[in-house]
Amino acid sequence: MSAATSHYVKLLGREVHYLQWGQPGAPLVILWHGFARNAHDFTELAEALAGDYWLVAPDTIGRGLSQWSPDPVQEYSVPFYAGQAIALVQHLGVDSLRWVGTSMGGLIGMAVAAGPLKDRISHLVLNDVGPEIAPGAVQRILSYAGKPPSFASLTELEAYFRSIYAPFGIVADATWRRMAETSCRRLPDGSLTTHYDPRIATVMAEQAGQAAGDAWPIYDLISAPTLLLRGAVSDLLSPQTAQAMTQRGPRAKLQEIAGIGHAPALDRPDQIALIAEFLR
Repeated sequence: MSAATSHYVKLLGREVHYLQWGQPGAPLVILWHGFARNAHDFTELAEALAGDYWLVAPDTIGRGLSQWSPDPVQEYSVPFYAGQAIALVQHLGVDSLRWVGTSMGGLIGMAVAAGPLKDRISHLVLNDVGPEIAPGAVQRILSYAGKPPSFASLTELEAYFRSIYAPFGIVADATWRRMAETSCRRLPDGSLTTHYDPRIATVMAEQAGQAAGDAWPIYDLISAPTLLLRGAVSDLLSPQTAQAMTQRGPRAKLQEIAGIGHAPALDRPDQIALIAEFLR
């Protein structure tokens, strides 16, 4: 098992924190998390793959230990995140990489795999996301992300995460505890709340129409072999969109995860095995 190490780098003028597993110089895998999450979500996957790969998982700005943006309207957006992703790859000094993106991390992966990193991304994994996003799922995410509550104790915060992230399908108590411990911050009164800048939700609400819109022209430009994971009861990626993704663009290979919603946590051996086999 490879323990993560913590690093910081300035990307497009903002300090970004990332976790790293494995040895630099091995084939690089970028792991990019979802909208209101952080790099620690990939712990189980990264530890399983660290013997074969160099794995790097950033905290998107406004989340985790990365800087909060002074210009949220411009910078809490997929185009800016994609620009930072390109800068990160340049910082790491690699010509080829694999990409695993959950939800928002998959949208960023699509953007760079269709454009600036088109010739560098050799494998693309999209975890429960595609060119069309169901508006109802966006509203569900905004319902908890926009005004995160505060809690007197970590135990209460963990119970809250177990509730709002139940669709992830996490079963291990240790994983829920790690999520609580790595996804919180203290408020001035000493109470605990979620780790991210609440303004990410304000910006998302303003951009909701765009986020739920038609990104098929971007998807159609992707040429990298693509694995599409879909939670079988996902409310964000419809079965129709997932099927269409197997028939156009990179013609993704679709794998549905039974009993899981948005989005598979990639923490179970069967889910990890799907990704490991594809990345090889």
